Amino acid sequence: MDEIENIQIDSLGDWKRTHDCGSLRAEDVGQEALLMGWVNSRRDLGNLIFIDLRNRGGITQIVFDPQLEEESHNRAHILRNEWVLAVKGKVTPRLEGQENQDLPTGAIELKVTQLKILNRTEVPPFQVDGMVDASETLRLKYRYLELRRQKIFKNFQKRHHITSCIREYLNEKGFIEVETPFLTKSTPEGARDYLVPSRVNKGQFYALPQSPQLFKQLLMIGGFERYYQVVRCFRDEDLRADRQPEFTQVDMELAFTNEEEVMEICEGMMATLFSKVMGRALSEPIPRLPYQEVMDRFGTDRPDLRFGMELKEITEFLKESEFKSFRRVVEEGGVVKAINVDKGATSFSRKGLDELTRLVIDWGGKGLAWIKVTEDGWQSSLSKFFSDEEKEAINKQLDGSPGDLYLIVADQSPVANEALGMLRGEVARRLNRIKEGDFAFVWVNRFPLLAYNETEGRLEAVHHPFTAPLEEDLSLLQDQPEKVRARSYDLVLNGTEIGGGSVRIHQISMQQEMFKILGIPQKEAERKFGFLLEALKYGAPPHGGIAFGLDRLVAILTGVDSIREIIAFPKTQRATCPLTDAPSGVGEDQLEELGLRTRQE
Repeated sequence: MDEIENIQIDSLGDWKRTHDCGSLRAEDVGQEALLMGWVNSRRDLGNLIFIDLRNRGGITQIVFDPQLEEESHNRAHILRNEWVLAVKGKVTPRLEGQENQDLPTGAIELKVTQLKILNRTEVPPFQVDGMVDASETLRLKYRYLELRRQKIFKNFQKRHHITSCIREYLNEKGFIEVETPFLTKSTPEGARDYLVPSRVNKGQFYALPQSPQLFKQLLMIGGFERYYQVVRCFRDEDLRADRQPEFTQVDMELAFTNEEEVMEICEGMMATLFSKVMGRALSEPIPRLPYQEVMDRFGTDRPDLRFGMELKEITEFLKESEFKSFRRVVEEGGVVKAINVDKGATSFSRKGLDELTRLVIDWGGKGLAWIKVTEDGWQSSLSKFFSDEEKEAINKQLDGSPGDLYLIVADQSPVANEALGMLRGEVARRLNRIKEGDFAFVWVNRFPLLAYNETEGRLEAVHHPFTAPLEEDLSLLQDQPEKVRARSYDLVLNGTEIGGGSVRIHQISMQQEMFKILGIPQKEAERKFGFLLEALKYGAPPHGGIAFGLDRLVAILTGVDSIREIIAFPKTQRATCPLTDAPSGVGEDQLEELGLRTRQE
C-alpha cells in the first residue's frame, strides 16, 4: 500500500497523443505511437506485463518488456485497473495464434518504450469493465465511472449522431434554431411546474418550462415562420422508465401550415435518421390512423404494429347468449371483444391463463375468458353456453382456425379496449412475437379535443388548450363539445409515442371561446395567458407544430430499456440524484435572501 501511495505521478508535459486506443491496425505495424487512457485490465507474467489500455475509442493491448525498456517495465508492476497512463512505443504484430478477433485492434500490440503514470485511483466501488454488478443507485452515485463503459459511450455517440442529423435536416428545410426562456411564468396545464423563487421580486416565482409551447407560438406571430429547438423541459410528475423530471425535446413550429405538411416534414426527418444513423430505408408515407379506429383495433392510442392480434368485437353475436356474464355486459351497454393468438392454444397452460386473468383484473377488467380452438371444436368451459351458429360466427369474425387461442374481455368499451390492448402486448412479449430490430411507425390523428374530468367536474383539453378543433366539427363545439375532434397528431414508434403536436388556434375569438368551454374564467385566462391573448390580436398566422421526445427516440434506436441509460446524469425514480445528493436543504441565509422560510414540522 505504501508503495502505491508513494508512486510518482508524472506530468503530461509536451506529450501529445497520436492515436486513440481503437484506431491502430495491422497496416500501422512499424509506426511509433503515443496512446493515453485507463487501464482496463492487466496480466503480469513477471517477464512480460500485458495491459489493455482503454479510452473512448476502444482498447489496445500494450506490452512492457524488460529487454526493450527496463525502467518502464519495473514501474508497470504496480499498475492497477483504472489508473491513467500515457505510453510511447512501436506498433508490432501479435504472435500468430494470439490475435484477438473480438477487438478491431486485435491484430497488433504496442511495445512500450516510455511510460507516464498520469494518475492512480482508489479501488472502484464496482467493476467498470465487464458485467454490471452493482445496483442502479450505486451506479448513478458513481455515474462518471459507468460512463467509461464502451457500451454506454456508444449510446451517447448515437445520441449525438441523431441530434446532429436532426439539426442538419431542419436547417436544410429552412428552420432556424431559437432559444426560449427557462425562467418563465407558471401556466399550470398538465403536469406540475417546477417553481423558482425570485430574489429581486420577493414572494414572486418563475416556473421552469414544461415545454416552449407559448413562446414558439409567439415566434410564429413574430414572423419567424419555421423554428426549432433542442430544448430541456421540466415536469414535476411521478417517474418511470421513460420519464425524467428534466428531459430533452426536439421542438418545432411552422407558420402557414396544416397537419399534412407537418407530418410530411417529420417523416422526412425520420427517413433521414434511419438512413444516416441506422443504415436502413424507411417506407414513406407513414400510415395515418384516426384515434377511434386505433382504439377499436389496438385498445391504445400508442399501438405497436410489429405484430398482429388486433382487437375484434363480437358483441353482436352474444346479445342472445346463454352465458349470463356476457349478456349482462351487453345489456348494460358494454362490449365483448377478443384477440386471436394465432397458434397459441398450446402456448399457455391453465396456470399461464390464470396469470393473464389476474393481469386483466389488475388493469381494471372484470376478468378474462379463453377458448382454445381444436380440430374437434372449442376447448373451454364456455363452450356449452354457445350454439354451433354462434361459434361459427365468432370463428369467422376472429379468423380462427385449429390451434388458435381466443382471449375475451367483456366490459364497458374503454375498459375492454385498455385491458385487451395491454394484454395484446403482454402476450406478444411472452411468446416472442416481436422481432428484434423491427421498427413500425404510425401516425395517430383526430384525437378528441376535450375530455370530461370527473374529479374537477369540468371539461379539459386532451392535448392542450391551444389546439385547434377540426373545422368540420366546429358546429358541435357549443352543444356537444366532447364529440369535437382535434387537429392533433402523434407519431408512435413500436408502441411508444415519440412525438405529438397539433395545429394551433390562431384567432383570439376562438382562443377565448376555448378557455370559456374549459371553464377558465376570463380574469383567470388573462392572468395565466394574457400575453398570448394580447399577441393574438396582432395578425397571428395559421400555425402548427410538434415536439419529439429525444430521450425516448434515442432509447428506442439504441435498444435500451430505460431513458436513464441515454441521459448522462439521470435522476432516480424518486427524482433524486445520488451523485450530487440533490435535492437538498439550503442555508437559512439563502432562504432569508429569497424571502422564504421552511415549514417547521
